[in-house]
Amino acid sequence: MELSKNYLPATVEEKWYQHWMEKGYFRSTPDQRQPFTVVIPPPNVTGVLHLGHTLNETVQDILVRRARMSGFNACWVPGSDHASIATEAKVVDMLKREKGIEKSQLTREEFLKYAFEWKDKYGGIIYHQIKKLGCSCDWDRVTFTMDDHYYAAVIKVFVDLYNKGLIYRGARMINWDPKAKTALSDEEVEYKDLQGKLYHVKYAITDGEGKATGEYITIATQRPETIMGDTAICVNPDDERYTHLKGHYATVPLVNRRVPIIFDTYVDKEFGTGALKVTPAHDINDYNLGLKHNLEVVDTLNDDGTLSAAAVVFVGEDRFVARKKVVAALQEQGLLIKEQEYTTRLGYSQRNPDTVVEPRISTQWFVKMAELAKPALDAVVNGDVNIHPGDRFLATYKYWMENVKDWCISRQLWWGQQIPAWYAPDGTFEVAATAEAAVQQFAKRQITITAAELRQDEDCLDTWFSSWLWPMEVFNGISQPDNADINYYYPTSVLVTGQDIIFFWVARMIMAGLEYKQVKPFSDVYFTGMVRDKQGRKMSKSLGNSPDLLELIHSYGADAVRFGIMISSPAGNDLLYDDASCEQGRNFCNKIWNALKLVKMWEPRQEDDSQHNVADTHFAIKWFDNRLRQVQQEVADLHRDFRLSEGLKAIYSLIWDDFCSWYLEWVKPGFEQPIPVSVYKKTVHFFEQLMQLLHPYMPFITEEIYQLVKYQDGSLMMKQFSTPEAPSHATLTEGALAKEVITSIRDARQKNQIKPKDPIVLHIETKHENAFKQIESILAKQVNAKAVNYVQEAVPGCITLVVQKDKFYLGTETELDTAAQKDSLLKDLEYQKGFLISVEKKLSNERFVQNAKPEVVEAERRKKEDAEAKIRVIEESLKSL
Repeated sequence: MELSKNYLPATVEEKWYQHWMEKGYFRSTPDQRQPFTVVIPPPNVTGVLHLGHTLNETVQDILVRRARMSGFNACWVPGSDHASIATEAKVVDMLKREKGIEKSQLTREEFLKYAFEWKDKYGGIIYHQIKKLGCSCDWDRVTFTMDDHYYAAVIKVFVDLYNKGLIYRGARMINWDPKAKTALSDEEVEYKDLQGKLYHVKYAITDGEGKATGEYITIATQRPETIMGDTAICVNPDDERYTHLKGHYATVPLVNRRVPIIFDTYVDKEFGTGALKVTPAHDINDYNLGLKHNLEVVDTLNDDGTLSAAAVVFVGEDRFVARKKVVAALQEQGLLIKEQEYTTRLGYSQRNPDTVVEPRISTQWFVKMAELAKPALDAVVNGDVNIHPGDRFLATYKYWMENVKDWCISRQLWWGQQIPAWYAPDGTFEVAATAEAAVQQFAKRQITITAAELRQDEDCLDTWFSSWLWPMEVFNGISQPDNADINYYYPTSVLVTGQDIIFFWVARMIMAGLEYKQVKPFSDVYFTGMVRDKQGRKMSKSLGNSPDLLELIHSYGADAVRFGIMISSPAGNDLLYDDASCEQGRNFCNKIWNALKLVKMWEPRQEDDSQHNVADTHFAIKWFDNRLRQVQQEVADLHRDFRLSEGLKAIYSLIWDDFCSWYLEWVKPGFEQPIPVSVYKKTVHFFEQLMQLLHPYMPFITEEIYQLVKYQDGSLMMKQFSTPEAPSHATLTEGALAKEVITSIRDARQKNQIKPKDPIVLHIETKHENAFKQIESILAKQVNAKAVNYVQEAVPGCITLVVQKDKFYLGTETELDTAAQKDSLLKDLEYQKGFLISVEKKLSNERFVQNAKPEVVEAERRKKEDAEAKIRVIEESLKSL
């Protein structure tokens, strides 16, 4: 077949993905092989994949494809997460915008119908993107966190933990998202350092009988809109400025509420005015003070962040609008002393990044975390679960787990698993999977009630309360314990995820796995870095700096996109994405494609060499065979350490430089000359092995070339890796020498304006003649030398150059410019002398010699010897001129 000028990815990708699917290569069922299990971090069904997902999915596919080609029964489970807060917000917005419907106009069942339609639409888009990227997921195992079996599993775990006393319901100070109108866990709040203001406000003092004393006490607050909720003023009992105010009261501005002045060492008398307004409904520390001093709680905010009737003034106004109006009113009444610039930290909702979180007292459901956290901490600290890169994240994980707080798991939403608590008309409740089971539990308490009389808790569960079961329930491990799949595939092999959800998800999955399977959920955790643009900014829709994945694939091809994101992605570190990386990937594809075209041109020019197998003695074949083995070993080691980017770089260099730029040149037949059959077959064999090595990274082009380079009776993705023999370092050294000598001679020819078609005579002065005998024919061919001679002294009238410790004399038919040669040698001499000085300086440093590893010191000593030898050779060459 005639090959296209350049590689055309679109048709190739569609063809091979369809072929792999039809053959069932991605499917996995339990058998006698060792499993290699990966579960996809389920993307939210709120939109499309971004470049962070692209990196994550590519890393997983590389690991899964390599495992499949290494004899494992690879199973990669895809799926998506229902994402309670984010999805409900999207659906509410869509209903309002497209249908003119408010959520409040719908029943729960009607709303969920629209939510599932959203899920079907956007879940399909996500799966289409994952397929376009080439991901080899087992599509028969797609799981969604609101599937019937998954829903049942979540409810089962809730009931179990409640019965164990690990889940409780109570009124606590929690984080509140006024936009989503729901509680958040501590981990769902992201803090930002901002420039704010401190407002200094006067409170009038009255005595115990309510008479004005004419005195004022000044407080400083960042949130004047909460003043109406003040129920005390607190000062330090040791603060002499305020000891005379014992038994006195302060008057809350704007609402004229009379509140006590209380004394507590919590207040830092050196900070601000030393007086603190106490608003128990709107600050966790104030809440704790209120409990201690039995203070009234006045909640001045509605669930949407507007001022409630309890605020008395500015009722219904948004909290930030109310802030301005309160400040204006205080100023008008002469109670605002001053405004002061102030650096503060504000908590924002992770799901609604533009929304400031409110501390709020609310009755919610909580999980007691301390008991669950201890085994999960031990599992990581003792190495049962290995984190990569561990040096960066182990300390962070340990700190969080040792200081873990109870987890608020209830959300005031409809999209999610509804909390299985059933309330009788008097407010008493039972926790049970169904209303019928709750009726039976009420009966045990001698309470007769029917299912129809019960009301289920309106709240749903935090999304993470479902996704922490992911490695188990994708195999029905909770809903159907001890089934064949969970017993075979669990624990999974490796989790690939972002470092930003180490606590949300990774830690909690370890907790759940140890609680319900008594086994860790995975052996290794590989943290990918954050994808940033080339200016170092985080990718985001608001900045408009996040490219569309499908557009990238359309422009460059899936393999080039995979290459582009992996080549710049060192393990665990943030990566700076640039389209130039994808361009590099596309160029790489074309380089391989052109190599295929070259090799296929030789196919009809094969010449029988069965009487004398040329491949057995051809140095290029011997060298590249060892170079290939070297990289095969290196890549295997890098994969074991999850250094996938370095693995790709090693393969890239092997193919682009060693195979395309050197090996193919060394074995290329002359114009219209034949190529020995053994050399051609060996070249095809090398090509196949290179494509196998590269396949996990770039599956489409490698499969295409594998099938085109010769007839194959199977797929490359199923071809098994063999264990390479150890490479010969002597041969590798000879090959490196050949490349260096050829490059140096070509440079010398160019500097001396000797045309490539003009032949030279090459004279070599060396103590290692045997080494050059190995590469003599390649040298002659590559530098166009009509003869190669070995000499014991300088050859006059030649171009002289030095490579390592050997001298080369290039004889030409034209008169040479010795002045140019001398200038070139002097420059080289100057460089070598400067290099020698830097090495000697390092070796004369006692601290370096004593503290550096012995092999490092030895390497520096070898550099010194080499530099000295080169200087001697160059000086001798200058004398001969």
